[in-house]
Amino acid sequence: MPQVVAAFYKFVRLYNWVEIRNPLLSCCLTHGVKGTILLAEEGINGTIAGSRHAVDTVLAFLKADPQLADLEIKESDTESQPFDRIKVKLKKEIVTLGMPEIDPSQQVGTYVSPSEWNALISDPDVTVIDVRNRFEVGIGTFDRALDPQTQSFRQFPDYVRSQLDPSQHKKIAMFCTGGIRCEKASAFMLSEGFEEVYHLQGGILNYLEKVPDDQSLWQGECFVFDQRVAVIQGVTDGSFELRRDCGHPISEADQTANQSEVLCPYCSDRSSR
Repeated sequence: MPQVVAAFYKFVRLYNWVEIRNPLLSCCLTHGVKGTILLAEEGINGTIAGSRHAVDTVLAFLKADPQLADLEIKESDTESQPFDRIKVKLKKEIVTLGMPEIDPSQQVGTYVSPSEWNALISDPDVTVIDVRNRFEVGIGTFDRALDPQTQSFRQFPDYVRSQLDPSQHKKIAMFCTGGIRCEKASAFMLSEGFEEVYHLQGGILNYLEKVPDDQSLWQGECFVFDQRVAVIQGVTDGSFELRRDCGHPISEADQTANQSEVLCPYCSDRSSR
């Protein structure tokens, strides 16, 4: 059965983040919605899937809270339910940088719409950074984007402090899957003294939805954290699959080339270093 996938987040001082967990979980269970929703004092972050009516019901439940009334939502369609169950978790951070003092609700970089993004990252004076993890970058990214080679978002501050200099890198443009990581990263970079910090509004998913294929500067596919594994232009299902043994995404070519081997290309690369 066709499913609606809705991704959303908001940085906000969510005073009732503990109290809303159980009612929210109950709403999802009642309407057969699956996925993961994270709640923290700093806000909400989630991706859910279900029928059109079911997803609309859960989103209406969230938006009934005045703190979440303007919750930004990105939607896509898929042919089957991409999640196994529903999880509503209480966390210290809705995206883990390991620096709870960084507050995007108080300070954040400049949002750049998908229609303006191409011009920004084509400027040679702009340092473009992909803030996602190494394996995500390996599937697809924007031309000229720096890959911090991180295994987790927690490593991003160390990368910035060791590789970037506010006096030399005057303009920074960052992007991630849905916008949440680069929004928090922009708040961190501003706190480190970088003055012009930009980030792609709505992330790669918003770009793939809004920018026509013949104008797109995106190269490859975009990893997503559900059973679709990756999506392409138009936010339709991509060609990657996850290996059962190690959980890494591999392309159709790698699936064929390594079908008789113990290790996937990522594991082989790691074991040789």
